[in-house]
Amino acid sequence: MAAVEITVRGHVQGVGFRWALRAEAERVGATGWVRNRRDGAVEAYVAGTATAVESLVAWAQHGPPLARVERVEVTEVPDAADGSGFEIRDSV
Repeated sequence: MAAVEITVRGHVQGVGFRWALRAEAERVGATGWVRNRRDGAVEAYVAGTATAVESLVAWAQHGPPLARVERVEVTEVPDAADGSGFEIRDSV
């Protein structure tokens, strides 16, 4: 099992990024969460098979159609947490 934390910067709020990321995570079988940050970024924790995690990181490079992704920061998490589903969390 692999896990990463990602921060997506650019025009990524108000374009359905969180919902689209959750849908993509469910499609590839990943678990975790996503939320908006007050600084305008979107932050997520993604866990699953290495293939699922890599797929979501690649998807985050462009996001949904209305997003304009400028940068994606990826940090590997050494201990992947077991979980079920993918949730949208409150903004921080």
